[in-house]
Amino acid sequence: MELPEGRKTPLSFEEAADRYIQRLRDSDGKNIDIKERQLRQHLVPFLAAKPLSAVESFDVERYKKARCSAGAAKATVNRELATLSHLLNQAVEWKWIKSKSVRINRFKEDNQRIVYLTDDQCVALLDAAASDHNENVHAFVMVGLHTGMRHAEMLAIRREDVDLGKRVIWVPQAKAGSREQPITRELAEYLGRRMKMLPPGCEWIFPSPGSATGHVHTIRKAFRRSAERAGLDPDQITPHTLRHTAVTHLVQAGVDLPTVQRISGHKTLSMVARYAHQSGSHIEAAMERLEGRVSGTQENTIRKLKPKSSA
Repeated sequence: MELPEGRKTPLSFEEAADRYIQRLRDSDGKNIDIKERQLRQHLVPFLAAKPLSAVESFDVERYKKARCSAGAAKATVNRELATLSHLLNQAVEWKWIKSKSVRINRFKEDNQRIVYLTDDQCVALLDAAASDHNENVHAFVMVGLHTGMRHAEMLAIRREDVDLGKRVIWVPQAKAGSREQPITRELAEYLGRRMKMLPPGCEWIFPSPGSATGHVHTIRKAFRRSAERAGLDPDQITPHTLRHTAVTHLVQAGVDLPTVQRISGHKTLSMVARYAHQSGSHIEAAMERLEGRVSGTQENTIRKLKPKSSA
């Protein structure tokens, strides 16, 4: 195995990731916190055991499959692959490896209609999740529909991060940085009951005693069962659909986009704007209101221009 000049042992992917982040900090690199989170939470756990120079295209394809199976959106995986590609390119420039031989094929991102649940489908999914043998899935659906939080953010909620009085959940590792996630009154009451039922000393809202971290990392299988039981297409309705649903419902309710962004935790306003073009009754109602204003103005104008009858 070819080694960088001066090294006697191969540089592991984990060590390379640490050095990569440090170099970016020393040189005022861009999006450092995001890259560090992507590496720490996803790329390093998957590739840590491999030497940096031994990472292959097959490893990348395995990573893509694993992330999608865990419920990550294609766009999310593409951003992580971009960080991996940048790390490898820099590793060549910094002479950590001889060359970058890995081919990284990103997913094709489409701009199709955003899939979201209707009110009736939300009720059906909640009922189906409540009857599943995995007791976590109903709470997962509840949190998702009432907040629009991301899959991983929900499963990593700690008891201490839930403030029922202020009705917020502290999210320490979000995509756009740490944030306070507002929650509804109904969800606050639900979480209050759930926390009382958790075992004493349990620090997680979604505990998993068999997990190395102590909390659940994916709920995809239980969610799929619940979607099927609710009469939904499990290939179309995924855990991420809960986020689409919450954000879409906020937009349809007439909430302004900056406020929606504050609630959803999207990094940019343009990402929230995708939801604003969803068709539906709220669009028709908005056009009717516009028509009413224009028609009223037109009638007033005609009335003013109409000649007065002579006495």
